[in-house]
Amino acid sequence: MKQSTKFGLAAGFAGAALFSALPAWAQAPAAAAPFVPTAAMVNKGDTSWMLISSALVLMMSVPGLALFYGGLVRTKNMLSVLMQVFMIVSIAALVWVSWGYSMAFTGGSQFVGGFGKLFLKGVDANSLAATFSNGVYIPEYAFIVFQMTFACITPALIVGAFAERVKFTPLMIFTVLWMTIVYFPIAHMVWYWAGPDFLHAAPTDYGFLWGKGALDFAGGTVVHINAGIAGLVGCIIIGKRVGYGKEPMPPHSLTMTMIGASLLWVGWFGFNAGSNLESNGLAALAFINTFVATAAAAVSWAVIDQIKHGKPSLLGAVTGAVAGLVAITPASGYASPMGSVVLGLLVSPLCFFFVTTVKNLGKYDDSLDVFGVHCVGGIFGALGTGIVADPALGGQGFIDYTAPVAKAGVYDMATQLITQAEAVGVTLLWSGGISAILFLALKYTVGIRPSEEVEHEGLDINEHGERAYNY
Repeated sequence: MKQSTKFGLAAGFAGAALFSALPAWAQAPAAAAPFVPTAAMVNKGDTSWMLISSALVLMMSVPGLALFYGGLVRTKNMLSVLMQVFMIVSIAALVWVSWGYSMAFTGGSQFVGGFGKLFLKGVDANSLAATFSNGVYIPEYAFIVFQMTFACITPALIVGAFAERVKFTPLMIFTVLWMTIVYFPIAHMVWYWAGPDFLHAAPTDYGFLWGKGALDFAGGTVVHINAGIAGLVGCIIIGKRVGYGKEPMPPHSLTMTMIGASLLWVGWFGFNAGSNLESNGLAALAFINTFVATAAAAVSWAVIDQIKHGKPSLLGAVTGAVAGLVAITPASGYASPMGSVVLGLLVSPLCFFFVTTVKNLGKYDDSLDVFGVHCVGGIFGALGTGIVADPALGGQGFIDYTAPVAKAGVYDMATQLITQAEAVGVTLLWSGGISAILFLALKYTVGIRPSEEVEHEGLDINEHGERAYNY
């Protein structure tokens, strides 16, 4: 701090002499002790909510996603889809606790974390993880298991794009490699940061896209765009199903698909509201936004079916619901309820266009419309977040964590839209490019597609020696 110029020379010399005689007075103040979170900063309500949310997100994968996808395929491939989803979840969980958590949520570079917590080294029941509030923490195990459920469902989403025509073992190999090279770096870039009590002291300790200010409350980029573009690449490289476009391939059980979609909707409350990491008003906001956006998208798709086909379909309604869940995911903690309704109403026409017109024009066989719903809906939601988060439209804006005490930042919609587009672009390029390399490598080494004979007979009996139904 500069000395004031109003002091005279005499006072300056006198002061110098005095401090020379008493050097202890001239010492700089002791540095403040580093901030250390304590158990008193943990609220049992927050911890309970995080554990409940983790169970809800697991329910999204098994049984939710498994039944949703399983009902959409033909009878001869039902069990194979159930097995693929179930085992991806199991393998992903093991990968997560072995090296995934460390790569995603520890410091290293802005593009990927390090290996300081390999095999959860240094983590115990007393370890704490930051939330989004100063002085509020949750047990690190609660954070680890919550994020683990995201890591489990994301690669499971991919399989719907090439369902009914992929070998089991190569798919599991792909899952491990894709998670390691694609998912963990994207999760780190979007979600990793030092925490509100530390960022001002470590102003560069964050992921690349987080540092740019990209808003993704619960996984629009990390989960849906990431998985959706990988699915598109996979279905193109693997090729079309035998008989695609020449013979009917209707869903064998829309009843199961509806049950699966309903479980997804219920589980998604943990997905979105749990991403707040605290049980408070913002979690309630994410909860209601998830509810109304999904409802609006389901109604919107049913109306489109009514207009185009003369009758609303259950398949359309549940597909619209999933599209709404996807679109609201990145915006769930930022939008207002009415903004969420608008997102839901608009995402269904866009996804409908992609799963019908664009897919037909592109002549690619995205079996269960992973690209048309998850990637396209995720892109719409990610960009839409930049609009509906604006406080002028009732949104929550963003928080500036660079100050010792977090405060609201100054919102600029145009700048935020550019940032959102950058996050979308990075995710598409990284996931799409690496996924192409992995699929091609597997295709030309171990082989990723079964023979035409196996495909005709079905994957259930050939890949697993079982059938979903014995009648």
